[in-house]
Order: sequence, then structure tokens, then C-alpha cells
Amino acid sequence: MPSSSSPCSQLTAPTHALPAPFDSASCTLITQGAEALLYRTSFLSHSSTSSSSAGNCALKHRPSKPYRHAVLDKRLTRARILAEARVLVRCRREGVPVPAVLGLDWEEGWVALEWVEGVTVRRGVDEFVDKGRGEEGEEGLEDRKKEREATLRDLMIRIGRAVGRLHAIDVVHGDLTTSNLMLRPPSSSSGVVRQSGSTSPDASVPITTLAGDIVLIDFGLAAQNALDEDKAVDLYVLERAFGSTHPYAEKFLDSMLAGYGDSYKGARVVLRRLEDVRMRGRKKSMLG
Repeated sequence: MPSSSSPCSQLTAPTHALPAPFDSASCTLITQGAEALLYRTSFLSHSSTSSSSAGNCALKHRPSKPYRHAVLDKRLTRARILAEARVLVRCRREGVPVPAVLGLDWEEGWVALEWVEGVTVRRGVDEFVDKGRGEEGEEGLEDRKKEREATLRDLMIRIGRAVGRLHAIDVVHGDLTTSNLMLRPPSSSSGVVRQSGSTSPDASVPITTLAGDIVLIDFGLAAQNALDEDKAVDLYVLERAFGSTHPYAEKFLDSMLAGYGDSYKGARVVLRRLEDVRMRGRKKSMLG
């Protein structure tokens, strides 16, 4: 379950001291950001995940920052871990697709989350589109192009619905990018289906389907009791993410907003606010 932090070039052993009860022998570093490190490890046994990932979890560790005053560092770490955990617990209770919280220790600076199988939407879309480009010149290209576009539209609708369910409980993500959206394979029992038949999400062969559930991850910047303006900014950030990272899929943003409207009764007001946010964004871009 990657996060929005920059991915390591390969899975590595931990480079920071791990908090009890975890150790370097059982933890694999996945990503490292400015505030936290994400590991894949095991944490008890639980029923919140599929059989293929039972026992696995994502360990998010916020190591102490030597450049901060020790007391301030402890308070910030505690506040951020509790805030993220509370948002996730509320989302799970309300049926929003997010990882389950399995445990935490704010004194030691860690939270253990359900391991979400699959790939990020960013990786899934990139590989799916790249595969389509590789088919140029082949027979039946036009039909396959229509199929790819239908697949992308369906994905965008599912993304919109997931975000709509989040906003319906007055929670905003704060960092909605395609790196913070996971594509969990159908049935949650295997990885994304690939050409070779491999079910491993780490397989090197291209992704050939975008089927699966959308799961929102990395709630470090999330906030509760959000206003319509906050929700509009959430959507604007996601739109900009598609525009900069997946320009090919940008033309399907209307499908995402349609899905958003399907799952959130207050969408009409938020979408009006979104127009204002877009206008401010364009003015800012023009003024530099």
C-alpha cells in the first residue's frame, strides 16, 4: 500500500530505529517522506483484510525530529497520529473505503493500518495508457481505443463516488492525488490481473485492467467538519493532479464529477464552489 511519499528505488530494510514491538527483521521500508516512514510488516491477526494479506499491515512511523524541541515534537506527533486515526475510524464506521486502524502508540509515534492489496491509481492509469499506446498500428485499434476510454470513464466514476462518500460525512482528505488512491483488485483476494497471469502487485508486466475498488489512503492532512469550500478545494487538487500527471485522462473529469454527484447529495453546492476555486486558480497562474 504505497503512500504519497516518494517511493524508494526498491524495498529496503529500515534505516531508522523502529518502535517496540516492531523490529528490522520483520519490517520492509516502502516509502519515506518528510514526516513519516511507511513499512510493510505484520501486526497480530485480524479479520479486516482478505486471506491473502492476513497478518500484513502498513506501519506508519513518525520518528522524532532532532531539530524540534523535544516537548513540542511529542505534542505534534501525538496530535497528528490521533487526528489521522480518528478520521480513519470515522470513515470506516460510515462506510467510506479506507484502511482499518489496527493499533497505535502516540508516545512511540506509530499507527498500524490494514494492508491494502493492489496498486495506486497513478501507477494503474499510467501502465494501462502506456499499454494502449503500444498497440498503435495494430488491427482493431479503434475498437480497443473505445474500450480503453470506457474503462477510464468507469474508473473516474468510481473515484468520484469514493470522494463523494468521504465528503458526505464532512471529511476532506487534504491531499487528493492519484498516488493516494489505491485500486484494490476485485474480491480482494489477489493482485491486479496482468498479462502473464501473475497476481502480484509488484509484477513487472503491464496492468491490463482497471477493475477493482477505490480505497483512499494517507490521511495525514485530513480534516473533519469540512465546509463546502474545503471540499471544492479537495476536488480542485484532484483535478490538477490528473491534469499534470495523467493528461490523457483529464478529458474524463466530467465522469468523475458525475460519480461524485451520484454519491453525495450536497454535490451541487460544492460543484458551484469548485467553479470559484478554478477561477482563483487560473488567476493565480496568470499572475505567477
